[in-house]
Amino acid sequence: MSFSFSELDFLKPELGAEYIGSGTHFAVFSAHAEQIELCLFSADGKEEIARLPLPKREGDIWSGYIAGVGPGTVYGYRAHGPYDPPAGHRFNPNKLLIDPYAKQVTGNLKWDDALFGYRIGEDDLSFDERDSAPFMVKSVVQDPDFDWAGEEAIRRPWPDTIIYEAHVRGLTMTHPKVPDRLRGTFLGMCSDPIVDHLVKLGISAIELLPIQYFLDDRYLLEKNLSNYWGYQTLGFFAPQSRYMSGDKITEIKTMVKRFHAAGIEVIMDVVYNHTAEGSEKGPTLSFRGLDNASYYILSPDDPRHTFDTTGTGNTLNVANPMVMRMVLDSLRYWVGVMHIDGFRFDLASTLGRQDLEFDRQGLFFGAIRQDPILAGVKLIAEPWDIGEGGYQVGGFPHPFREWNDKFRDDVRRFWKGDGGMVSELAARITGSALQFNHSDRGATSSINLLSAHDGFTLMDTVSFDGKHNEANGEDNRDGHSDNHSDNMGVEGATDNADINAARARRRRNMMATLMLSQGVPMILAGDELGNSQGGNNNAYCQDNEIGWTGWDGLDDPFLDFCRQAVAFRKAHPVLRQERFLTGETSEDGRIEIAWYKPDGSFMDDGAWNDDGLQVLGVYLSKSAHAPDTETMDDLYLVFNAGGDCEVRLPVVNGLKKWSRVLDTGAETGAFDVHDQDNPVMVFTQSLAVFAPTGQTQPPEGATKAQRRRWFQFGRRGK
Repeated sequence: MSFSFSELDFLKPELGAEYIGSGTHFAVFSAHAEQIELCLFSADGKEEIARLPLPKREGDIWSGYIAGVGPGTVYGYRAHGPYDPPAGHRFNPNKLLIDPYAKQVTGNLKWDDALFGYRIGEDDLSFDERDSAPFMVKSVVQDPDFDWAGEEAIRRPWPDTIIYEAHVRGLTMTHPKVPDRLRGTFLGMCSDPIVDHLVKLGISAIELLPIQYFLDDRYLLEKNLSNYWGYQTLGFFAPQSRYMSGDKITEIKTMVKRFHAAGIEVIMDVVYNHTAEGSEKGPTLSFRGLDNASYYILSPDDPRHTFDTTGTGNTLNVANPMVMRMVLDSLRYWVGVMHIDGFRFDLASTLGRQDLEFDRQGLFFGAIRQDPILAGVKLIAEPWDIGEGGYQVGGFPHPFREWNDKFRDDVRRFWKGDGGMVSELAARITGSALQFNHSDRGATSSINLLSAHDGFTLMDTVSFDGKHNEANGEDNRDGHSDNHSDNMGVEGATDNADINAARARRRRNMMATLMLSQGVPMILAGDELGNSQGGNNNAYCQDNEIGWTGWDGLDDPFLDFCRQAVAFRKAHPVLRQERFLTGETSEDGRIEIAWYKPDGSFMDDGAWNDDGLQVLGVYLSKSAHAPDTETMDDLYLVFNAGGDCEVRLPVVNGLKKWSRVLDTGAETGAFDVHDQDNPVMVFTQSLAVFAPTGQTQPPEGATKAQRRRWFQFGRRGK
């Protein structure tokens, strides 16, 4: 079959390969290329059957239309231009390149020296003439049609959001009821056992580790490991092929549709700060070969070298208008075509760099905020990178929310018993106002987490004093060394009943703290099941039982506690307010928040600065600035990281009698009534919550399931 370009009788502004019914329009960006060739391959990707120079160039967009070419066509590009590394140019037409806008990637990349633009064994100024196509993955033309009938976007308000961070493969590999053929796939992720678990837990949004097309690093494969987490993206529009049970990208659409039917939003973890091509000594797979000087930030002192703020060897140059367009087009594609509900941006500080420095008013943030599609979805920043000035917790503009590592560290330290943590805990449970209460940002700006994919799981936080990353093959040098963890007497798993009971209580304390705090809670998949990674706090390369979620805890009482803790949060709007509680008094004299010592008196400077104080009481009510139409119950929380302690309950806003409705340290005692004259015992290492007597009913409007769990939580008190 012969192929040739023909003229379109209308303009096609889109980049990528777009099937338009009678043929396919191909378009790709390169500012410095001298010629771009489209390469067509046999269906299995093994034989190159045509090589055609793109006939049209407008500005820096190269394009052409071929009639009769449709979905399933396998293709790639070759770019001609200067090979001048000192000037930042690394064109090499011997290297097949995938389309940056490819909607699907096929084949398995086979690491070979031919994938590099220079001769391995020599410096990167040399030029390699071998053809990389036999070893290279290829792009595939797609048909965008899909039956979305009955599917609707959810767009749940932030105060009602509870996030669950999970790995597609990791969550599904060992679940006993997920069919074998679906383990590790998008269809396994949305199978009934997984969806049922999330619904019963009370999750409102699932945040998936990278599902865009990524590569396994060569050095990991040589050690019989893999890039399990997926933070080495090569295709910003294509789903990861290893997560498909077949060869149809409609599987990811099916997953999203099923989650939406269950009332669960889908958030993607996306990596737009770097690509899988690495430093100037990395392979030539796509962006480097198309236009290295445009796609990447190069060293201002020597353009031969990439400028790295990500620790991966390169930094994507989103300050370039066409690179910015690619990122925005990618985001819009996942929202518009795949119906994704939001994004978590890996190393997001990199995206805000202007002239190498972070700028919260930078072009990327401005482009997101003005976009009518993207401004309405959930946007979450990982607010740091490894470059100078990269730690920017609290520094991102609205509408971004941010992962708050300060919440994780301070909650761990408080319950571990570190001194001087009362004031830090107070800041975290009220939304970290010092970091986020500015520029009209709300109390939901903080994404509160106890653990995430990077670091110890919740179980390992109470089971290990130090990291155990030996399986990663780096002599335990990788991963964080300061985890604020405590093995409570034995390193790792133990049969000691007392230690296990203490670990369970501390996990209850931390999970309850998460659910009782202002902000948006995020649970790491498996924490509710007692999942352990054996002390490995950097399981990025462990596609095995270390990195997979274990489901042995399905019958553990802690899972039931987590379900009830989530239900308790949902039943009490005072715990999830949009406005920061600043201590102001409303016009009718009502106090919105107050802090207390164990004796029932207000916290003073001496108490806040007392390194030995381990007990803190806080009264929560409706924000003084909340609309009058908002009705909220009041709660009194007591956090006790020390020993048994008698606590006097306050008289506040006319409330004198309190009923205990939650207690992580007591088997009984729920709904017992207390007042200021009769101190209540708060047990060692426990968290107790009291509601004003007369407010021990679920709030008006609670669902039947919420009412049932609310009462269960109160009665059990554990």
